[in-house]
Amino acid sequence: MQASIQKKYCDARLPWYTIYPTVPEFSKEVGAQDCEKWLRRLPPDEPVSLYLHIPFCRSICWYCGFPTASTRRDAPVLNYLSVLREEIRLVAEQAPQALPVSDVHFGGGTPTLVAPADFLALMELLRRRFAFRKTATIAVEIDPRTFTVQMAEALGAAGVNRASLGVQSFDPIVQKAINRVQSKAQTAAAVEILRQHGISRINLDLIFGLPHQTVQSCVESATMAVAMRPNRVAVFGYAHVPSYMKRQRLIDEAALPDSAARADQAAAVADTLVAAGYLQIGLDHFALPDDQLALAQKASRLRRNSLGYSADTCKTLIGFGTSAIGRLGDGYVQNDVATGSYSGHIRAGRLATSKGYRLTDEDRVRAAIIERLMCDLEADVPAICTNHGFHAVPFLDSAERLAMLAEDGIIDIEKGFIRVRQEHRFVIRAVAAAFDAYLNRSPY
Repeated sequence: MQASIQKKYCDARLPWYTIYPTVPEFSKEVGAQDCEKWLRRLPPDEPVSLYLHIPFCRSICWYCGFPTASTRRDAPVLNYLSVLREEIRLVAEQAPQALPVSDVHFGGGTPTLVAPADFLALMELLRRRFAFRKTATIAVEIDPRTFTVQMAEALGAAGVNRASLGVQSFDPIVQKAINRVQSKAQTAAAVEILRQHGISRINLDLIFGLPHQTVQSCVESATMAVAMRPNRVAVFGYAHVPSYMKRQRLIDEAALPDSAARADQAAAVADTLVAAGYLQIGLDHFALPDDQLALAQKASRLRRNSLGYSADTCKTLIGFGTSAIGRLGDGYVQNDVATGSYSGHIRAGRLATSKGYRLTDEDRVRAAIIERLMCDLEADVPAICTNHGFHAVPFLDSAERLAMLAEDGIIDIEKGFIRVRQEHRFVIRAVAAAFDAYLNRSPY
């Protein structure tokens, strides 16, 4: 039964619903002028989150679905930083006063390719342009293969208090197949260095569904990760879309596990982490009971944003750098993906917004329903609709897939309250998709 459910509902084309509407709905009808106007409308006393994208790596991992480029030289990084600093100035000037900040995330790419002194200067600029709260979370993504003690010192001095380390798999056969050879010793050393410099909140990323992966190798990788006792472990399913990401064409498709094998791998990793004392958070995260994600889930205030699951309750996310997505009160904005175009706009004194989406009232209702499903595996549709001034009946009636999901035992529905059964949490995206007004409505 479980295998047939996985085959029927685990569609790789379904969105991950980190945001709604999803990026394919963005259009060029929203541009830099809209972004400027929306920034000026932000409430000056409401805290915001910041995301800074650093799109450079020393080498490219073939599985990666993010817009990145490899460089062995420092010059491209330095040139990019000068543009990024100018963008920070342009954005900050739209607000009548320094906006309060409660959450910052440096993503990539590999943000720690930035030289220690340059990272400190960048943080100093952010603190000058924004009003950082004393309790602000400052997180950085790290590649253990290029991480140094000097960088750890800079992160600690800059006030960084959370680090996310990419692992994916400790299996050397898998590592070679995805062009990411990284020993357990390298990862453990990076974790230890971070803790020595006061950065105690550690996240590790794992992936299942990679070429040559087996249930055994996935369990072994999870066991090695647990031995380092990170606060969180994210366990993502590899999405093979070579038509979209050309680098994935270097992966041997014949070595990829099928949907049943993927489901077995995901379940085995989850069992391993739960047995080690981690709580399962939403679809793909695991956290120790005292971690912010676990506490947020317990308090029913877990959120979903463009970075995944978050305890950050800010309504506004301001994105900096190529391809960065921002969530403002009026809608979503995204910077130009191409570094050259992005730099050209910023150097000309204008924002680099290339597309976006203007939210409607109905979008907000559907987004709230989808977020609660993705975060809590349940949603009180009538209550959510009432809070937004809508009647629930049209939303439930338009969600045609709900009847099939209920018939297959995926969900229980009572008076509009939807609950996903725990054994089927891995197909939560299919439940959320029932409320996606833009998704192709063809049957599974």
